[in-house]
Amino acid sequence: MSIHSHLSELERRHATLEREIESAAHHPSTDSLELSELKRRKLQIKDEISKLRTEKELH
Repeated sequence: MSIHSHLSELERRHATLEREIESAAHHPSTDSLELSELKRRKLQIKDEISKLRTEKELH
């Protein structure tokens, strides 16, 4: 998988998690642990996106 396609996939997953977090935050039965896990996964993806963009710029 090329860096560009990998970045696209990560950005898609990041956006999906953003929507899930937004939805969960407005749902009264959402567990705070579940919300924290979604945010942690989103942050991991954001970090990976940043890392790949940096690698892409160096090459």
